[in-house]
Amino acid sequence: MLKLFSASTSPFARKVRIALAEKKIDYELVETSAWDAQSPVHAVNPLGKVPVLSLDDGTHIFDSRVIVEYIDSVSPVSRLIPAPTRQRIAVRTWEALADGVSEALLLCVLEGRRPAPRRDADWIARQRGKIDAGVAAMSAELAEGAWCNGEAYTLADIATGCALGYLDFRLPELDWRDRYPNLGKLAEKLAKRQAFMETAPPAA
Repeated sequence: MLKLFSASTSPFARKVRIALAEKKIDYELVETSAWDAQSPVHAVNPLGKVPVLSLDDGTHIFDSRVIVEYIDSVSPVSRLIPAPTRQRIAVRTWEALADGVSEALLLCVLEGRRPAPRRDADWIARQRGKIDAGVAAMSAELAEGAWCNGEAYTLADIATGCALGYLDFRLPELDWRDRYPNLGKLAEKLAKRQAFMETAPPAA
């Protein structure tokens, strides 16, 4: 059986878990913290990061974008990445944008945990700027659409939903729903899907 090394607060691991659920692929979940020196993730990923997907033959796949591409290719159920080149590139660009927002937020969190005298306010401001610009771009690209890419639910929606959920978890003061009601409407729709409900991050 597939084994997924994951962390409950990671938006990247959540993206993979949602994709696995939507594809109806069974797997063993290994919850761990990459920050723990004794974490088993260090034995399967030299970068010491989650998520990692371990296959039956002992192969280990990382990072989240590679994992999702793999699992979408091994099962025809609920294709998440369109086959036509133009649509596929559009979906993967959405994913890159959403992941970039999550990554910038993670960097803000990590910098904020440093002792105050060593904290770099300019660095945090730069990451906040990426977050603001990224969310604005997602809203502009979504416009009045039902889904991120055309009329079908895809990986673009999964990645966007995970990024927005991570904002709620780590940066609730951003209040992005009031500024971007179209993203709020999308997030509400996604939150009703079973895969999103089952993978929601813990209460902050």
